Amino acid sequence: MAAALAAAVAAAVGALLLAPGRTQSGADASAAGPPPPLKMDQALLLVRDELPARGLRLAARSAACHRCSYQLLAVVPPGDGGPGAAAVVDTQHPLNLLLNGSRAGSELCKIQYHFGEFGNYSLVVKTLSTSAKTISCEVVINEGPINSYLPILFAFLVYLGILAILIICRLLMKIGPVRNWVYKKLNPRETDRLINSELGSPSTTDSINSDPSPRLWSATSRQRLRSLDTFRGLSLVIMVFVNYGGGKYWFFKHESWNGLTVADLVFPWFVFIMGTSISLSLSSMLRWGSSKQKVLGKILWRSFLLILLGVIVVNPNYCLGALSWENLRIPGVLQRLGLTYLVVAALELVFTRADADSGTLETSCPALQDILPFWPQWIFILMLEVIWLCLTFLLPVPGCPRGYLGPGGIGDFGHYPNCTGGAAGYIDRLVLGEKHMYQHPSCNVLYQTTVPYDPEGILGTINTILMAFLGLQAGKIILSYKDQHKQIMGRFFIWSIVMGIISAILTKCSKEEGFIPVNKNLWSTSYVTTLSCFAFILLLLMYYLVDVKRLWSGTPFFYPGMNSILVYIGHEVFENYFPFKWKMKDSQSHAEHLTQNLTATTLWVIISYLLYRKKIFWKI
Repeated sequence: MAAALAAAVAAAVGALLLAPGRTQSGADASAAGPPPPLKMDQALLLVRDELPARGLRLAARSAACHRCSYQLLAVVPPGDGGPGAAAVVDTQHPLNLLLNGSRAGSELCKIQYHFGEFGNYSLVVKTLSTSAKTISCEVVINEGPINSYLPILFAFLVYLGILAILIICRLLMKIGPVRNWVYKKLNPRETDRLINSELGSPSTTDSINSDPSPRLWSATSRQRLRSLDTFRGLSLVIMVFVNYGGGKYWFFKHESWNGLTVADLVFPWFVFIMGTSISLSLSSMLRWGSSKQKVLGKILWRSFLLILLGVIVVNPNYCLGALSWENLRIPGVLQRLGLTYLVVAALELVFTRADADSGTLETSCPALQDILPFWPQWIFILMLEVIWLCLTFLLPVPGCPRGYLGPGGIGDFGHYPNCTGGAAGYIDRLVLGEKHMYQHPSCNVLYQTTVPYDPEGILGTINTILMAFLGLQAGKIILSYKDQHKQIMGRFFIWSIVMGIISAILTKCSKEEGFIPVNKNLWSTSYVTTLSCFAFILLLLMYYLVDVKRLWSGTPFFYPGMNSILVYIGHEVFENYFPFKWKMKDSQSHAEHLTQNLTATTLWVIISYLLYRKKIFWKI
């Protein structure tokens, strides 16, 4: 298995390096002097002014930048066939171009165009009719762009081919003569263990349980749901890939402000499945006789370790120099996981009875047996949500409108440049201080923000707790309807629909115009309900395929899911070391970045598989 995956990496590297490279744009460049050097996701735009004796000012605004003011792109001297001007334009999203006369400042024309990467274009400005003074603005392609998405297609085909080979090998192993031949070449006992492990479970307890009782270990592992580890592993693999760069494609990066990209999906899913595991783990520990005091001690210790690892080991402010209290980033992914785990696990522990097993809790409404017995928990969570809403929409923020949810910078036409994140950003700057926050938020490029903003800040932690609690609800469903697969999947589907309806109401089915837009930086309520809607559906599918029908063993995502903390910390610590990173021939090539990022991600999957084979699991 490991050898096959290693071969896959080599094949992926070879295939991706065959992808088209960067094109040097040179057409018509001599007319306007040497063209500016192009980087990834950029194109060259030459402005040809054919108007008589009139200077021009070209401004641009990205179509993805909501309510942004136009930014000056180029000043074009008077034309009459002169050299014009050259400008570098962004190719990730369509651009709105605005052309004004430099003297009167009057608007001459406005055009929207989606430029292609490394393309060479001309914006020709001329008069169509002298009598009517009609001005035409037309974009002409001098040299065509490259197709920067071909490497993704090549990578998909490579991994699809690897999957096909593995499936064929699996089918061949079901043929008696072939299987006997393989047994003769390999150690029969070891081969049998290798095959059976694909449908088995590791002989360890859930991550929360560290009791050294062999009897407890074996009993727990037999009941372990592979779909949960597969779900966790899928989230983790995508997280590793996007953290390594995702090939530098914009949709593998976090959304600048409102909306969703692939990168915005994984952290909430990881939090969701953590909540599900909390429910199952605590139920198992209490059922086997552990005291609540002992379990609480483990919860406190694990939360402390997660926070400590996040502050000291995985801290992005290392890039600012030697880590010290002056520039220490206090919030972070592991810190938020630790706080969320502490609150949700403690909440579950306080209101869970040791004798509460699946289906034993009496309720007047059997259809709500996974909700009504836990009404104190729901009241607590709803109170937290009320606190989030009050702070977000009622807290006065100096220099900002009350309830502001925007990115600041040039957003909202530049009226509130220092209001990034509204109350959430203000609370973090007030409590933590600007130097102890994330210095490069995802909004600082598109919206040109200048103040620090931390997406793992204080206020957003409340809704992270809500996300984990919804995952906890999924665990309660599994416990309340134990071995009743139809009921479990039905409840998952109902919860997905409910969360989807809430999201539709909060967002008005709009990216920007809703009451509470979907926003990862803010961890808005609609962001949580939307991602939990997806999470319930995804868990339903995995539960059906992996645990009910056993059509899929969860490979390869199951393996990193079994060693999630090690893989996450390891990929952060060794991010800049070979073989996870190497010097590129062309750092402005999506193909090379995608090759490197896929190779690094695949290597962590292989490492987790080898650790699984050796039964090495790092639990905290």
